[in-house]
Amino acid sequence: MGTAVVDNDERTRAAIDWLLDSPEPAVRALARTDLLDEPPGEDRATIVAGPMVDALLGGDDPETVLAVHPYSKWTGAHWRLVSLVELGVPADEPRLVPMIEAELDWLTGRDRLSRIPEVAGRTRRCASQEGNALAVCSRLGLADDPRVQALAEALVRWQWPDGGWNCDKRPEADDSSFHETHPPIWGLHEYALATGDGRAAEAAERAAELLLRRRLFRRQRDGEIVHRSWVALHYPVYWHYDVLQGLLLLARLGLVGDERAGDALDLLEARRLKDGRWRPGGYWWHRPGSDRAQEVVDWGRSGPNAMITLNALRVRRAAGRL
Repeated sequence: MGTAVVDNDERTRAAIDWLLDSPEPAVRALARTDLLDEPPGEDRATIVAGPMVDALLGGDDPETVLAVHPYSKWTGAHWRLVSLVELGVPADEPRLVPMIEAELDWLTGRDRLSRIPEVAGRTRRCASQEGNALAVCSRLGLADDPRVQALAEALVRWQWPDGGWNCDKRPEADDSSFHETHPPIWGLHEYALATGDGRAAEAAERAAELLLRRRLFRRQRDGEIVHRSWVALHYPVYWHYDVLQGLLLLARLGLVGDERAGDALDLLEARRLKDGRWRPGGYWWHRPGSDRAQEVVDWGRSGPNAMITLNALRVRRAAGRL
C-alpha cells in the first residue's frame, strides 16, 4: 500500500511544526520569527544554552575554541561564528568576544594583507573569508569597528568586472568563482543593512546579478549544470556554493522573485520530500571525533535536515511559493 501525500499546505504546516519541535531552541525561535511572523518564544538564556549553540561557543571551556587557527576546518572560530550567527546567537553573548577578536586579528593582520596578489589587473583573493567575517560582524553589531569597515572596503575594491571574486592566480582566469562570491554577497548585504553604505549594497547587487545571469547553477554558453554539487543541498555550506545558498542570498536581497531564479526554485521544490521537509544531498563535514574535516556539532547526516528545511521554507516564502 503506497504512502499518501498530503496537500501542499498540510505538508508545509507539518514541516513548520517539526521545526517548532526541534531540540535546538534557536531553530524553534527562527521558525517562529521567519516563517510565522511571531515572537521567538525563546529567551536569550535558553538560546545560548541550546546544545548546538552552547557547543559552538565552546561549552564550559571556551578557551578550546582559540586552541586552533580561526580557519581550521571546521573547528576554528571562523566557521563557528558563521554557524552561530545563522542560528541567531544573541550579540551580547560574552563568549563571542574572543572568537571575534581572533578572527579579526587574523584577517586584518599586516603580514596577511601584504600577501594578497594582483594578477592581470585583478585581485586574486579567497574573498569567502572576508565575506563571512563581514556578515558575522555586521550581524553582531560591530559594523562600526574600523577593522570591519576595512573588510567591506577591501571586498568592494577587489570585486571583478563580472561582479564576483576569485582566488585563481592564473593570468588567463577572468571569470569569478561562485564559491568565492556567495559569502561576499552575504557580508556586503549585512554591512549595508547595518550601516546604510550604498557602495556595499551596490556591490552585493552586482554580485547577485552574476548568480542570476547563470540562473544560479547553469553555464551561460549551453545552459547545462555547472557541477552536480551545485544542485545538491548541503548544510553547513562553509565556502562551498549550492543552489539553496544562492536562493537564500537572493531572498535576503529581495531578488528571489526575479524570473531567472525560477529554474532554481523549481529544482528546490523537486528536492522536497513527501512529508514536506528536505534532506541533504551531500556533506562537506564529518561528525565530531572523526579524523578529517570534523565538525563541532552533528548537523545530521541522515533523514530530514532542520537548517536545510528552514532555509528552503524561507526561500519559498520570499518567492511567494509558501
